Amino acid sequence: MDLQNTLKFLHVAEGLKRELRHSWLSDGRQESVAEHTWRVALMAMAIEEYLPQKVNSERLLKMIIIHDLVEVYATDIPAFDTMNNIKVKEQKRQNEMKAIEKIRNLLGNDTGQQFYDLWFEFEHKKTYEAKVANALDKLEAQIQHNEAAIETWLPIEHEMVFLLGKHTDFDDVLDELKGIIEAEGVDKIQTDNKL
Repeated sequence: MDLQNTLKFLHVAEGLKRELRHSWLSDGRQESVAEHTWRVALMAMAIEEYLPQKVNSERLLKMIIIHDLVEVYATDIPAFDTMNNIKVKEQKRQNEMKAIEKIRNLLGNDTGQQFYDLWFEFEHKKTYEAKVANALDKLEAQIQHNEAAIETWLPIEHEMVFLLGKHTDFDDVLDELKGIIEAEGVDKIQTDNKL
């Protein structure tokens, strides 16, 4: 047991509470990465019984909890910054690779390797759990946008409401949830246009 390194890791992980995302909360405060991660995990628990395939809940929740951990070192880069910029996308990938290796090495044990493996599973989206985790990650971000004041939306975010399907099209339940979230976003945009 190396509890000293575990404690060092937990001090590092505190950074997710301070790392801010582009998203804003309904009360006008900027969202932290940790807050986003918490609700993605809660979404997984709330929707699991509706999923058409059985999921390994423990694996799914672990993957969700660590999926943004790299942002402690690599910072949060909004999706719209990487959409049409190959250079930014590649730099983000490299920074996150270095970050997950640093995390694995800091823990220096089986847990570090498990975090490393789960992070790659999430990134590669080959398993059902990884696909679900990725879909929920994107859906939660849109839910948060829908809850925030429309003034916090960038012009590109009006378009991004309609891009969620590529993350959910593998699963009918997630696709239906996407439709509900998308409709909520469209309603918010239309309401703003009427003002």
